[in-house]
Amino acid sequence: MTQNTVEGLANRLRGRVVRPTDADYDRVRAVWNGMVDKRPALIVRCAGTSDVLEAVRHARARGLPVAVRGGGHNVSGAAVCDDGLVVDLTPMRGVRVDPAAGTVRADGGVTIGDLDRETQAFGLAVPMGVVTETGIAGLTLGGGLGWLRRKYGLSCDDLISADVVTADGRVVAAESDPELMWALKGGGGNFGVVTSFEFRAHPVGPEVFFAQVIHAGRDARSALRAYREWAAAAPDEISSFAILWHGPPDEAVPAEHHGAPIVVFAALHSGSPREGEEALRPLRAIGTPIADLSAASSYLEVQRFFDEDYPAHVMRYYWKSRYLTGLPDELIDVLVELNEAAPSPHSTLDVWQLGGAFARVGAQDTAFGDRSAPFLLGIEANWEDPADDEACIAWARRVHAAAAPFSTGAEYLNFPGLYEDADRTVRDTFGANLDRLAAVKRRYDPDNLFRFTHNIRPS
Repeated sequence: MTQNTVEGLANRLRGRVVRPTDADYDRVRAVWNGMVDKRPALIVRCAGTSDVLEAVRHARARGLPVAVRGGGHNVSGAAVCDDGLVVDLTPMRGVRVDPAAGTVRADGGVTIGDLDRETQAFGLAVPMGVVTETGIAGLTLGGGLGWLRRKYGLSCDDLISADVVTADGRVVAAESDPELMWALKGGGGNFGVVTSFEFRAHPVGPEVFFAQVIHAGRDARSALRAYREWAAAAPDEISSFAILWHGPPDEAVPAEHHGAPIVVFAALHSGSPREGEEALRPLRAIGTPIADLSAASSYLEVQRFFDEDYPAHVMRYYWKSRYLTGLPDELIDVLVELNEAAPSPHSTLDVWQLGGAFARVGAQDTAFGDRSAPFLLGIEANWEDPADDEACIAWARRVHAAAAPFSTGAEYLNFPGLYEDADRTVRDTFGANLDRLAAVKRRYDPDNLFRFTHNIRPS
């Protein structure tokens, strides 16, 4: 690239080009995961779809690698790349709610927090993730699991339409091509840059009931066995977690449990607070908790519940997952022992309750694939010191391997580690849907320009 070609690109934009010599380069290239340190040649801060078109055409004409950044809450680091061009959608934050139709249109740089604030003004919500700094784009294209998963399904299940900038520099309305629309529902960022999403929204809140119950590590096995039985009969309005963790230095946790293994039950009931309190009573009655912080809360507060545990740019993160065929006693023993062995007290093993609306979508109905697993195991290595990188990553991989005999073989691709062994992971996760996805990829990106997420090869 010459200075003239870069200046020519900059002059065609409403947004701006950020180069390594610019004062804000380091700030703009940073993503949420503090472990990621990539140096793109250019970052195009897009003000609208026309800027995305210019960026993609520029990169393609010059053979530059292309990464796409939505909200930038990017655990794998795929939102940026070394020596290539980053299509940065961060400035594109428009949200428009149509309360009469029960729909919402959101730009590609919108975060969950942005979307929630606008939809809750009308008593509506779209199923999204559980950390509000997460961008809706990557989340939705990878599926999108959150607090409403058992009542209203995945984020991608409520996707109605999308505008996509393709590798050959066109804008396509995805709903005009049923195969492309199908592929966007869990197939990732393989098919182009999605600049606008339209979702179906549902009546939720503004007040809900949220259960947060903490058990001592010594009671972890019995608590998890009881949780397994409770989860099997819980109504769809409830979506819950069992989180193996170490007690934080928080006044809500008795001091003798600070830094010691604990189990946290966290659950949202999406109906009225009165109904939720009654429905969640059996979960709160399990065992003898060391703390019960359950209460009526605003939906917005529940959505922010995990935020302070995941600070941007400071912590280092490596996340993997396994869809589980069940939660047998043998696996509970493994999880309890590995939680106790975690090298960082910030790391967690999260058992996501599945089923409900999530499970009633057929394996071929969306690219996301099979949904028969009753639980998802989220393996979160979270730590602060770069000196601990090797130990924390090794611990997460140890958990991932230990859980394999209890899993379907598939993984939640929004928790991809660092995309190591990516071809196998894609094959095992998409299964029978992979050939169909590859056919869509061949039509829209035959040269594999968009390849930094869970890559589906065009051949």
